[in-house]
Amino acid sequence: MTQPAVHGQFRHDTPQDGSRPQWQNGVLHPGHYGHREAGLDGATGLPATPAVSWRKAAVIAASGIVVGLLWWILAPSGLNLLSGNPDLRSGGNTEGWLPRDLVLAALFLLAGCISGAVASGNKHSEPSGRDVLLAVGAGVLGTLAAWGTGVLCGLVWGTPEDTSASASIAFSLRSLAVLAIWPASTALAIFLNTVFATPRPEAE
Repeated sequence: MTQPAVHGQFRHDTPQDGSRPQWQNGVLHPGHYGHREAGLDGATGLPATPAVSWRKAAVIAASGIVVGLLWWILAPSGLNLLSGNPDLRSGGNTEGWLPRDLVLAALFLLAGCISGAVASGNKHSEPSGRDVLLAVGAGVLGTLAAWGTGVLCGLVWGTPEDTSASASIAFSLRSLAVLAIWPASTALAIFLNTVFATPRPEAE
Protein backbone atom coordinates (compact mmCIF):
# COMPACT_ATOMS: atom_id res chain seq x y z
CA MET A 1 0.00 0.00 0.00
CA THR A 2 1.32 3.33 -0.97
CA GLN A 3 1.51 6.17 1.52
CA PRO A 4 -0.18 9.47 0.62
CA ALA A 5 2.26 12.24 -0.20
CA VAL A 6 2.60 14.85 2.48
CA HIS A 7 1.88 18.35 1.18
CA GLY A 8 4.90 20.68 1.28
CA GLN A 9 7.40 17.79 1.64
CA PHE A 10 8.94 18.26 -1.79
CA ARG A 11 10.64 21.37 -3.11
CA HIS A 12 8.09 21.99 -5.88
CA ASP A 13 5.37 22.25 -3.21
CA THR A 14 7.19 25.03 -1.33
CA PRO A 15 5.63 28.47 -1.82
CA GLN A 16 7.73 30.32 -4.43
CA ASP A 17 7.24 33.90 -3.34
CA GLY A 18 10.03 36.42 -3.15
CA SER A 19 10.01 36.48 0.61
CA ARG A 20 11.56 33.04 1.12
CA PRO A 21 14.79 31.34 0.01
CA GLN A 22 14.52 29.52 -3.32
CA TRP A 23 16.53 26.75 -4.97
CA GLN A 24 17.79 27.57 -8.43
CA ASN A 25 20.24 25.32 -10.29
CA GLY A 26 21.23 23.67 -7.04
CA VAL A 27 22.02 26.97 -5.29
CA LEU A 28 19.99 28.44 -2.43
CA HIS A 29 19.16 32.08 -3.15
CA PRO A 30 17.77 34.27 -0.34
CA GLY A 31 14.47 35.95 -1.11
CA HIS A 32 13.52 39.60 -0.86
CA TYR A 33 13.61 39.62 2.89
CA GLY A 34 16.41 37.09 3.03
CA HIS A 35 18.84 39.63 1.59
CA ARG A 36 18.08 42.05 4.37
CA GLU A 37 18.44 39.43 7.08
CA ALA A 38 21.72 38.19 5.57
CA GLY A 39 23.12 41.70 5.19
CA LEU A 40 23.14 41.51 1.38
CA ASP A 41 22.31 44.09 -1.26
CA GLY A 42 18.75 43.51 -2.43
CA ALA A 43 19.62 44.10 -6.09
CA THR A 44 22.98 42.40 -6.55
CA GLY A 45 22.98 39.83 -3.76
CA LEU A 46 26.47 40.94 -2.76
CA PRO A 47 27.43 41.89 0.80
CA ALA A 48 26.02 45.33 1.56
CA THR A 49 28.59 48.06 2.19
CA PRO A 50 27.91 51.13 4.36
CA ALA A 51 27.34 54.40 2.52
CA VAL A 52 29.69 56.21 4.91
CA SER A 53 32.85 54.45 6.01
CA TRP A 54 35.25 55.76 8.60
CA ARG A 55 37.55 56.84 5.79
CA LYS A 56 34.80 58.89 4.14
CA ALA A 57 33.89 60.43 7.48
CA ALA A 58 37.52 61.42 8.01
CA VAL A 59 37.63 63.04 4.57
CA ILE A 60 34.44 64.99 5.32
CA ALA A 61 35.83 66.22 8.62
CA ALA A 62 39.22 67.11 7.11
CA SER A 63 37.54 69.10 4.34
CA GLY A 64 36.72 71.65 7.03
CA ILE A 65 40.32 72.83 6.74
CA VAL A 66 39.73 73.65 3.07
CA VAL A 67 36.47 75.41 3.94
CA GLY A 68 38.29 77.50 6.55
CA LEU A 69 40.95 78.52 4.04
CA LEU A 70 38.29 79.51 1.53
CA TRP A 71 36.54 81.54 4.21
CA TRP A 72 39.73 83.49 4.88
CA ILE A 73 40.39 84.02 1.16
CA LEU A 74 36.87 85.12 0.20
CA ALA A 75 35.46 86.94 3.22
CA PRO A 76 35.85 90.55 4.39
CA SER A 77 38.54 91.11 7.06
CA GLY A 78 40.48 88.37 5.27
CA LEU A 79 41.85 88.56 1.74
CA ASN A 80 38.38 89.79 0.69
CA LEU A 81 38.64 88.22 -2.76
CA LEU A 82 34.87 87.93 -3.13
CA SER A 83 33.88 91.61 -2.86
CA GLY A 84 37.16 93.23 -3.85
CA ASN A 85 36.25 96.32 -1.84
CA PRO A 86 39.44 97.58 -0.17
CA ASP A 87 37.42 99.22 2.60
CA LEU A 88 36.32 95.79 3.80
CA ARG A 89 39.86 94.50 4.21
CA SER A 90 39.97 96.05 7.67
CA GLY A 91 38.11 94.36 10.49
CA GLY A 92 37.39 97.75 11.99
CA ASN A 93 34.78 98.36 9.27
CA THR A 94 31.56 97.06 10.80
CA GLU A 95 29.93 96.76 7.38
CA GLY A 96 32.06 93.70 6.71
CA TRP A 97 31.07 91.74 9.79
CA LEU A 98 27.77 90.40 8.47
CA PRO A 99 29.12 89.47 5.00
CA ARG A 100 31.99 87.69 6.74
CA ASP A 101 29.51 85.42 8.55
CA LEU A 102 27.40 84.96 5.42
CA VAL A 103 30.37 83.74 3.40
CA LEU A 104 31.05 81.03 5.96
CA ALA A 105 27.35 80.14 6.07
CA ALA A 106 27.28 79.68 2.29
CA LEU A 107 30.39 77.49 2.40
CA PHE A 108 28.86 75.39 5.19
CA LEU A 109 25.66 74.95 3.18
CA LEU A 110 27.60 73.75 0.14
CA ALA A 111 29.74 71.40 2.22
CA GLY A 112 26.67 70.00 3.96
CA CYS A 113 24.89 69.26 0.67
CA ILE A 114 27.97 67.46 -0.66
CA SER A 115 28.32 65.47 2.58
CA GLY A 116 24.65 64.51 2.43
CA ALA A 117 25.00 63.33 -1.16
CA VAL A 118 27.96 61.14 -0.17
CA ALA A 119 26.01 59.64 2.73
CA SER A 120 22.81 58.99 0.79
CA GLY A 121 23.83 55.57 -0.42
CA ASN A 122 22.79 54.38 -3.86
CA LYS A 123 19.59 53.67 -5.72
CA HIS A 124 19.44 50.10 -4.40
CA SER A 125 19.80 50.78 -0.68
CA GLU A 126 18.88 53.52 1.74
CA PRO A 127 21.39 54.94 4.24
CA SER A 128 21.28 53.34 7.65
CA GLY A 129 21.05 55.17 10.94
CA ARG A 130 24.78 54.59 11.36
CA ASP A 131 25.46 56.34 8.04
CA VAL A 132 23.40 59.36 9.06
CA LEU A 133 25.04 59.69 12.47
CA LEU A 134 28.51 59.26 11.01
CA ALA A 135 27.92 61.88 8.30
CA VAL A 136 26.38 64.40 10.71
CA GLY A 137 29.16 63.83 13.25
CA ALA A 138 31.78 64.33 10.55
CA GLY A 139 29.99 67.55 9.59
CA VAL A 140 30.26 68.79 13.17
CA LEU A 141 34.00 68.10 13.21
CA GLY A 142 34.36 69.76 9.80
CA THR A 143 32.54 72.82 11.10
CA LEU A 144 34.90 73.19 14.04
CA ALA A 145 37.91 72.61 11.79
CA ALA A 146 36.75 75.32 9.36
CA TRP A 147 36.10 77.81 12.14
CA GLY A 148 39.45 77.21 13.76
CA THR A 149 41.31 77.31 10.46
CA GLY A 150 39.79 80.64 9.49
CA VAL A 151 40.56 82.24 12.84
CA LEU A 152 44.10 80.86 12.74
CA CYS A 153 44.64 82.29 9.26
CA GLY A 154 43.52 85.68 10.57
CA LEU A 155 46.02 85.50 13.42
CA VAL A 156 48.94 84.36 11.24
CA TRP A 157 48.39 86.26 7.99
CA GLY A 158 46.04 89.06 9.00
CA THR A 159 47.02 92.64 9.69
CA PRO A 160 47.42 93.26 13.45
CA GLU A 161 44.55 95.44 14.69
CA ASP A 162 43.39 96.79 18.00
CA THR A 163 40.52 94.57 19.22
CA SER A 164 39.96 96.38 22.51
CA ALA A 165 36.74 97.95 21.21
CA SER A 166 35.31 94.64 19.93
CA ALA A 167 36.62 91.12 19.43
CA SER A 168 34.87 91.08 16.03
CA ILE A 169 37.49 93.42 14.62
CA ALA A 170 39.76 90.39 14.32
CA PHE A 171 38.87 87.78 11.72
CA SER A 172 36.23 85.78 13.57
CA LEU A 173 32.65 84.54 13.56
CA ARG A 174 30.06 86.71 15.28
CA SER A 175 27.00 84.43 15.01
CA LEU A 176 27.69 80.97 16.42
CA ALA A 177 24.40 79.74 14.93
CA VAL A 178 26.23 79.50 11.61
CA LEU A 179 28.05 76.46 13.01
CA ALA A 180 24.83 74.42 12.83
CA ILE A 181 24.40 74.87 9.08
CA TRP A 182 26.81 72.16 7.92
CA PRO A 183 25.45 69.24 10.01
CA ALA A 184 21.85 70.41 9.55
CA SER A 185 22.16 70.65 5.77
CA THR A 186 23.82 67.21 5.72
CA ALA A 187 20.86 65.64 7.51
CA LEU A 188 18.39 67.51 5.29
CA ALA A 189 20.18 66.41 2.10
CA ILE A 190 20.09 62.77 3.22
CA PHE A 191 16.38 63.04 4.02
CA LEU A 192 15.46 64.65 0.70
CA ASN A 193 17.52 62.17 -1.28
CA THR A 194 15.92 59.25 0.56
CA VAL A 195 12.41 60.56 -0.04
CA PHE A 196 12.70 61.63 -3.68
CA ALA A 197 15.59 59.68 -5.19
CA THR A 198 15.46 56.17 -3.71
CA PRO A 199 12.79 53.98 -5.35
CA ARG A 200 10.43 52.45 -2.85
CA PRO A 201 9.77 48.67 -3.02
CA GLU A 202 6.43 47.69 -4.46
CA ALA A 203 3.78 46.57 -2.01
CA GLU A 204 3.14 42.86 -2.14
